[in-house]
Amino acid sequence: MKLLQDKIIQEGKVLSSTVLKVDSFLNHQIDPQLMKEIGLEFANRFSDQVITKVLTIESSGIAPSVMLGLEIGAPVVFARKRKSLTLSDNLYSSKVHSFTKNETNEISVSHSFIGADDNVLIIDDFLANGEAVKGLLDIAAQAGANVVGVGIVIEKGFQDGGKLLRAQGVRIESLAIVDSLEDGKVTFATGEEK
Repeated sequence: MKLLQDKIIQEGKVLSSTVLKVDSFLNHQIDPQLMKEIGLEFANRFSDQVITKVLTIESSGIAPSVMLGLEIGAPVVFARKRKSLTLSDNLYSSKVHSFTKNETNEISVSHSFIGADDNVLIIDDFLANGEAVKGLLDIAAQAGANVVGVGIVIEKGFQDGGKLLRAQGVRIESLAIVDSLEDGKVTFATGEEK
């Protein structure tokens, strides 16, 4: 998705050979117009599927998921990283390790919001080692839901998550695939550099 790649080139910051900071438009400050286009792109890429729920994880996956849900007319369910007083029973839960934050969280979704009659599309902001997606796949499996695919805003192609998940037969559509962050430059699968 050229619009997303351009935004990464203009505003993304390479912090190391494994960390790309995109907090000016995706996961701290949000660019609503870009999120609208991302939602439309995911809707187009998965137009061959009947989607009854969009499933994501708080918080960076929420904005692109809501725009997708708006586009296709499906509710968005997000896995919480911390249990609240109002969300304590009848939960599907899974443990997820964050590569960027180097911490493990137990994510949870209420039984009320996902079930065996759902066709679920999983959306997340980044795919690195695949831990968040694995946790969301686990929650969908616990619910007996059918996962139609996974949409990723930015995939770090140089890390193993995408390869491992695709090898397991998971359909993954990534809008931007970063091949390298070496020498402070973003190199996409297309070869474009920052």
